Amino acid sequence: MALANKNKGDVWARPGMNVTFRAEVMPGVEMEKRTFRVKDVLPNGSVTLHDFAGEHAAASFLPLQFHNKTKTKI
Repeated sequence: MALANKNKGDVWARPGMNVTFRAEVMPGVEMEKRTFRVKDVLPNGSVTLHDFAGEHAAASFLPLQFHNKTKTKI
């Protein structure tokens, strides 16, 4: 099942967000230079990027990490 087809509107990326290519895809390139902004999310779940040609699948990028800035005390 394609990532974009799990649930309508359930996508791994959105236009304007930053995504970072995995180091294996761009070996020897610093993380900052592997990070690009999403231009469009295509119906097949791939994305196009600003300032980087081509169509790219979710598997080419590092998983998104959401950081909770609040500390939980036990």
